[in-house]
Amino acid sequence: MSDPLAQVLARISEALDAGRPPEEIRPLLSELTSECQRISEADRERRRRADALEALLPTLAQALDVREVFQQLAGLAREVIPYEILELGVLNEERTRARLYAASDLEEPSSVPEIQLPQFVQSTLSDDYFIIDIDEMEVGDPFCRARVVLRTSEFPEGRPMELELPVERMRRQLGIGVRSHLRVPIRIQGEMVGALLFFSSHYGRYGLEDADAARRIADHIALTLAHERLAEEQRRAAEAREQAARLEARVEALTEELATKGGHRPVGVSKKWKDVLALATKVAGTETTVLLTGESGTGKEVVARFLHRASPRAQGPFVALNCAALPEQLLESELFGSEKGAFTGAVSSRPGRIEQAAGGILFLDEVGEMSPAVQAKFLRVLQEREFQRLGGARVLKADVRVVAATNRDLKAAIARGEFREDLYYRLLVFEIRLPPLRERPDDIPALLEAFLREIGESVGRPAAGISRDAREKLLAYSWPGNVRELRNAVERAVILAEGGLVTGEHLPISIGEPLAVPSSAFPAGGVDLEALERSYVEQALQQTGHNKSRAARLLGLTRAQLYSRLEKYGL
Repeated sequence: MSDPLAQVLARISEALDAGRPPEEIRPLLSELTSECQRISEADRERRRRADALEALLPTLAQALDVREVFQQLAGLAREVIPYEILELGVLNEERTRARLYAASDLEEPSSVPEIQLPQFVQSTLSDDYFIIDIDEMEVGDPFCRARVVLRTSEFPEGRPMELELPVERMRRQLGIGVRSHLRVPIRIQGEMVGALLFFSSHYGRYGLEDADAARRIADHIALTLAHERLAEEQRRAAEAREQAARLEARVEALTEELATKGGHRPVGVSKKWKDVLALATKVAGTETTVLLTGESGTGKEVVARFLHRASPRAQGPFVALNCAALPEQLLESELFGSEKGAFTGAVSSRPGRIEQAAGGILFLDEVGEMSPAVQAKFLRVLQEREFQRLGGARVLKADVRVVAATNRDLKAAIARGEFREDLYYRLLVFEIRLPPLRERPDDIPALLEAFLREIGESVGRPAAGISRDAREKLLAYSWPGNVRELRNAVERAVILAEGGLVTGEHLPISIGEPLAVPSSAFPAGGVDLEALERSYVEQALQQTGHNKSRAARLLGLTRAQLYSRLEKYGL
């Protein structure tokens, strides 16, 4: 029983007990009738609102996107809570900015710019409701000052205060002469993700009953938004699965294509290796500069060639240059080309690797070994796409895509002043790190089979297979020289096996056996590193019958590096 009704009934009871005449009691009975009618009308209004709220449910239940049914929802909501403008706003993760998600008076709410929430709005986001009645408003730019009465769940009786409201954000509301505003939060799993906002041109329009009804509408919208988010997450997950499947199919197709061309076939089944190839496939379709990083022997040139075959430049040349194999002037000449008379021995003009790679890919291995002078000139190639031959004045265009590789820590080289920082960031547009072989041991069996088959064909006497003990030693070894060391070990073993089964005896002594630790680090007289290196080069040449390509592989060198040592030692 409401308090006003109880008061009327109490006064009638007192009048009857006191024996008042009927003419004094009659007005009290009229007051009782009026109060009963008021209560009945209020009850009918509550039932009408409840029915209107129930009518919202089918509208929201049939949609996975609130925006699709928001206009219909807005029409039904007006039967519950009167307004001139109804908005649905969504917060960013920090709850400092908001964007308009849907609005009753706009077909394209996305055209309304995202706004920074005023501080007083941020401080009231956790309230169950927020109601303001605007007494006075002074419009300025960019803010309008308003004297308001604010009511929240913390101050239900209201408190007068002054607010600064952003004019740009309030422009539509100013157009209708807004005098009252109601805001209720939209929460998903307890987290506020947005708000439902009602604007009215009538002062004092909204009360606690309106806030309760608005919260119920907001709860239904929150449920739809949660379903919408779930559907969007499922759609994105499905797209990601499809994209991953397409990418994997593309990787497999490129791998098979490279296999048919012989050599440089990417081999591996581990997740880390597949991730490398997936990244290479993703960036292949662009003109982006790629930097391959990782330890020596991890297969950077293999990945570079894979990237080339997957790129729009696949029909163009793939030109490789090892920056560590050449002295500064020779590297400059090899890279940029030279004009006749540019240096002693330059008897004719000669194009460099940049020109040779026109329309294709230029692969710069061990790019960290470039001298500062060559770095400065190559930076111009990346920045301006132009260069000059050594000794020439003519400016040439560089129609190449650059893929660079290094096993050095280029940041440390920058700190030591050995590598240009601007060149580093020009190269580091898209980095792909190649993991060492010890981080992908699952790839060793596949690499073994590939190398046994490939080397067997090249030496003319393929091995009959590999014994269990040899396989176990190869799997247990840490491979500091990575894939290159593994290939060299297999080549040595195939040669020694002479068509028989590869056993542990055919493997280099370092594989599978502990290293002997000398009692002292070095002999008293020291060691002659050059003599040791010369000895290894001679042994490799003898073992391979002076086949320089195979000797270089046994030593873990490129052909260019081997030639420089042959020249150095007069071999």
